[in-house]
Amino acid sequence: MGIESKLQGDNIIVSSVDTIVDWARKNSLWPCTFGLACCALEMMATNMPHYDMSRFGAEVFRPSPRQADLLIVAGTVTYKMAPQVKRVYEQMTEPKWVIAMGACSSSGGQFNSYAVLQGIDRLLPVDVYVPGCPPRMETLLASLMKLQDRIKTEKLEDRV
Repeated sequence: MGIESKLQGDNIIVSSVDTIVDWARKNSLWPCTFGLACCALEMMATNMPHYDMSRFGAEVFRPSPRQADLLIVAGTVTYKMAPQVKRVYEQMTEPKWVIAMGACSSSGGQFNSYAVLQGIDRLLPVDVYVPGCPPRMETLLASLMKLQDRIKTEKLEDRV
């Protein structure tokens, strides 16, 4: 009767720019290839056909941090490796997110020694923690979905 008769069957979607940008960012996360220890094997297995991380829009692991917006820190971070992890993070594009995968990257794990950083959150801001030693592929997928929910609810002014 009203506006439907004026459109005459054209497909029109009304939304805000903020919603469209959040939807695009949520469904196109590009992780940086960065594995440090045994958790990296679980991260690679999550991308295989059985678990298929590509269903969530994160299948393209980027070899360069300048092309990535998600850093999955998978494994033990030593003090010797910490400057390189920070450099990779600083070279990533904005907005950027970090997932601490496994007990070693989250809290130092069983390595309570002078050489191991006791949690990557002392060096970088972490968005999602993945528990386990080594964590299961399902937990990485769950953390990816949790991060996507967080991205979906972010406001444009919060990103700057």
